[in-house]
Amino acid sequence: MRFDGRVAVVTGGGTGIGLGISRVLAKAGARVAIIQHRQQDLDFGLTQLEGLGVLPVLADVTRRDGIEQILERVLAAFGQIDILVNNAAATGSAALAPFLEETEEHFDRVNEVNYRALYFLSQVVARHLVETKRRGSLIHVASVGAFAAQELGSVYCATKAAVTSLARSMGLELAPHGIRVNAVAPGDIYTPANATISDEIKSAGATGKYLRVTPAGRRGTAEEVGHAVAFLASDEASFVTGSTFIVDGGFLAY
Repeated sequence: MRFDGRVAVVTGGGTGIGLGISRVLAKAGARVAIIQHRQQDLDFGLTQLEGLGVLPVLADVTRRDGIEQILERVLAAFGQIDILVNNAAATGSAALAPFLEETEEHFDRVNEVNYRALYFLSQVVARHLVETKRRGSLIHVASVGAFAAQELGSVYCATKAAVTSLARSMGLELAPHGIRVNAVAPGDIYTPANATISDEIKSAGATGKYLRVTPAGRRGTAEEVGHAVAFLASDEASFVTGSTFIVDGGFLAY
């Protein structure tokens, strides 16, 4: 799969799973814009992707002016957008809370990052694609949490289920414009930020009785998610839209 001449925008593209996605797309020839809302994360991503010609964009996807800034910066640098990967999300311990103790503030924050920001950035990019009559591919990064309950994850899992539903609805409405929309649902993927996630979940109050074992016998890599994203963005997936690609090493198989 090659993406020469195509432009990809990856939110949260400088860290974690997003970094793996950015690396795979850039190595396949795409011009990649990585979006982060903290300068330190942007700097880290640039260091990790050195030599791949990525465009750094400091912007907050939860703000309308941040979304507009992304569009302006990318179009000014590359003149087009072909691929949008909605990866930025509240995850890990920051997204956890016992259902009986959930606060409105935490509820709103997780929804704001995981669903609302993704929705409106997708809308802005899709409008651009329709106006410029470009075919495009939009990909949302969901989670196996969309399909299996996780202790302390009532809000997180609900937002990820919403993301998979949104991929279907957007895929339906945007198909006449030649725009495909899909999602990927990663399982237990290793990143430096979640190296001790099981311990964090237990320390947050989870019993740990419902932690699944991955049949593949290991944690996945960010690049393995990146390869799934690359397939969905490629011409090889030209008849795939409204779908969710599960990348979980068998996590949901039982």
